[in-house]
Amino acid sequence: MMGGMIEGLVEHDITCPYCGEPLEIQVDTSVVEQSYIEDCQVCCRPIALHVTADPADGVSVLARHEDDG
Repeated sequence: MMGGMIEGLVEHDITCPYCGEPLEIQVDTSVVEQSYIEDCQVCCRPIALHVTADPADGVSVLARHEDDG
């Protein structure tokens, strides 16, 4: 959604950093920046997610191993 406020839950595609499977996650865009852990729907390993929701740039999600500093 370019050029307007992003609000609510949106679907976003990521790839599990452990098993490589494509996943679809729900992102709460009412929070501008957040980090949390979500288990892979395929291999059940914990994925560290860093989400940024910017009205100009859209939603950005970084998915990495939980233990990656």
